[in-house]
Amino acid sequence: MSRIVVALLWLLHWLPLSLQAPIGRAIGLLLYLIIAPRRRVVHTNLRLCFPELPEAERRALAREHFALAGRSLIERGLAWFAPAERIRRLVRIEGEERLQKLVEARQPVILLTPHFLGLDLGGTRMAISFDCVSIYARQRDQVIDRWLFHGRSRFGSQVLLRRDESVRASIKAMKDNRPFYYLPDMDNGPEDSIFVPFFGVQAATLSALPRLARLGGAVVVPCFTRMLPGGQGYVVELGEPWADFPGGSVETDTRRMNACIEDAVRTMPAQYYWVHRRFKTRPPGEPKLY
Repeated sequence: MSRIVVALLWLLHWLPLSLQAPIGRAIGLLLYLIIAPRRRVVHTNLRLCFPELPEAERRALAREHFALAGRSLIERGLAWFAPAERIRRLVRIEGEERLQKLVEARQPVILLTPHFLGLDLGGTRMAISFDCVSIYARQRDQVIDRWLFHGRSRFGSQVLLRRDESVRASIKAMKDNRPFYYLPDMDNGPEDSIFVPFFGVQAATLSALPRLARLGGAVVVPCFTRMLPGGQGYVVELGEPWADFPGGSVETDTRRMNACIEDAVRTMPAQYYWVHRRFKTRPPGEPKLY
């Protein structure tokens, strides 16, 4: 089955984005209808994070999320197969000059990169311009694992680390002048996590960002990938480097990270990775939410 998926993505990647986008949206809306467990996860997340929205608006937001998730699935073929010139045309980077100056000054950088649906194409576009380091989670399906690894490493000289080798190796890579493409916003269980609010809900959150910044002497640069409508492409938005970070405590710094992600999510709420059970791990004594 996975080989069929790869072959389909290869065939579709030849189409203009204006044709890929509606195909992906249709697939996503079909998945909304047939994958009930993930649909329930999305509805639960949206209810917890946007209680102020009427139920009808949250359901419309959930359907739009699935439509965009279908797009991101189909358009992943571009990250795997399209030449660099085409990816440059489809994905532009805002703030690239700012990051380039930091790299030229040999300033270690952590790119705070939350899980938005455009993440893969954004990462591929960044790899065309910068040699980066990132954490790679192996996939159970060997065919998909091979192509995901290929898509993330085929341009430039990228360093992909396993999770068990991430801290020392990522610090060394940053000091070797590689921006760290860092994704810290998933629920990885209680280990190395603390509970801080995310949209007002206590969420088990990786607390490594301030430690990595301190050990690596790195500045934190927000990095968000935004999907544009139809065939307009994508934008990787690089923000200003954070001042006064790390701050007074790990909890304060981790709260700041989540607040930054919240602000970005509110600008494109359908594009965050709501199919993930972000609130799976609960504080002691709290009931399960899924």
